Amino acid sequence: MGKPSPTVRRRRLARELRRLREGTGLTTAQVTRELGWAAGRINHLESGRHRTDPSALRDLMRLYKVDNEERVEAVLALGRQARQRGWWHNYNDVLDGDYLGFEAEAATVSLYQPAVIPGLLQNAEYAAASARASGAITEADIERVVKARMERQQLLQGNLNIQAIMDEAALWRLVHTPDIAKGQIIRLIELGEGLNRITLQMLPFSASLHASMGSGFVILDYADPLDPSLVYLEGRTGGTFLEKNEELEDYRKVFASLMRSALSEAETIKALKTMLKEV
Repeated sequence: MGKPSPTVRRRRLARELRRLREGTGLTTAQVTRELGWAAGRINHLESGRHRTDPSALRDLMRLYKVDNEERVEAVLALGRQARQRGWWHNYNDVLDGDYLGFEAEAATVSLYQPAVIPGLLQNAEYAAASARASGAITEADIERVVKARMERQQLLQGNLNIQAIMDEAALWRLVHTPDIAKGQIIRLIELGEGLNRITLQMLPFSASLHASMGSGFVILDYADPLDPSLVYLEGRTGGTFLEKNEELEDYRKVFASLMRSALSEAETIKALKTMLKEV
């Protein structure tokens, strides 16, 4: 695993601040009044939407009567990590930086893509073509999308586990763009055969109606129990994160259903090699 993700640390800090406040029995309104803060500041801190400074964290520790120096330093260290900027910060205008921040420290990424090849598995030519098709206007923007996706794939060199289910429609659509199809299909075959940490499955047309019609999603799981799992739903202008237990359980059931309906890993590789002959 690489450097700690500021996005994940900000979420962890937010959860810890909320836990400490609730342990004292104080409401957010009481904290705001006691510290003379602007309305809403504590809510932003506890939701991970506000950058923290050391003095604010120390004020909270004093108010919450946290006098153990090691514990105080642990909170301050989280604050320092949360204030750092990940590599993805420079690409926030073309990609969802929040998602990349959460993905950067995940142990397992489980995803279903109904229309495109997952970004972690794309080659540069496909990444450029999909960015162009999605409405990227300038060549400079397209180059930035490609650069970000290629940098993102450094995760494949680490310990990340990927369970990817791709719809057959996305793969056959690729066949009809022969100028980029061959390289991308070869890339998928190489990843599927070469890395045990990557599981590729194709959801065939023969699966008919299924549990996630027209809607893709990602489940992010973490090695550290301090970082609860997340579901990410990508939208055209931004994404939505779900973290309630019942929401996670629902999407896990959907993903398990899709895995049962999809081709096995071996069958998927065989199908990809057949498609390669069609290019």
